[in-house]
Parts: sequence; structure tokens; C-alpha cells
Amino acid sequence: MLRLLLILSSASIVFFSCKSSTGIKEMISNSDSAAINFYKGDGSMDTVVNVAILRNKKDIEGLASFIGSGTTDTRNCGYDGSVHFFKDNAVIKDIDFRMNDAGCMHFSFVMKGKLYSTKLSSTAKEFLESAEKKIRQALIQTY
Repeated sequence: MLRLLLILSSASIVFFSCKSSTGIKEMISNSDSAAINFYKGDGSMDTVVNVAILRNKKDIEGLASFIGSGTTDTRNCGYDGSVHFFKDNAVIKDIDFRMNDAGCMHFSFVMKGKLYSTKLSSTAKEFLESAEKKIRQALIQTY
């Protein structure tokens, strides 16, 4: 009896803690490239200061897994950049993100006419910061 109770309580915890999938990961993980635009970092969308291009399949799939994890209610607090996923030279999905505000870190996108926000984790932030750092270093070496 105790065993059955433990199984049922575990199942209910899993059931109620999982949020429905947006379908975004499946859509973008098969992209052949992605462009990450970095804005000024103050939440405004007016100036792109750096652009990182991803062509490595492993990097694209990693970014897709970050974007597809855990929906959140956090939104409307500005943007620090955008990601544009491509397949066969056509944009398949545009996604905005906010990473420079600890109280509001998210990816946002529209799927089937509905606006979604997913959690931007500290690991996702590290990934994005690393991509931007590589671009800055390449620009410095160019000059």
C-alpha cells in the first residue's frame, strides 16, 4: 500500500510539474544555420551591435534545446537580442531573448498565432555570451 502511494505521489508530481511542449525545439533543431543578433543589452531593440552565425549542427541543436525548455510567464521586459533559424537559406523561425536582467530572462516567439515565453537558463546565457565573445574577439583580430 505504501509503495502504491509513493508511486502515485511521484506520478502526480511529475504530471503537475511538467508544462506542455511548445513544439519549438522540434521545429528549429533541424536548422542548418542560425544568426544571433545582440542588441545594446539595455532591453531596447533599436541597435544590433554584434551578430554571431552558427553553422555547427551541435551548437544549433544545443541552442534549440535551451529555447524549448520550460515555459514561463516572464515577458514584456525588453530584449537583448534575437535568434533567426534558417533551413535551405530561408528563415524558419525568429525568436527574441532577454538575458541581462536576472528577474526577467526568457526566449519569446510565436507559434500557431500564440505568443510563448520559455525560460532562459544560466547555461543558455553562458552559451549566448560565449557566442558574442567569439564575435568580439574575431573583430578585434580583424583590426
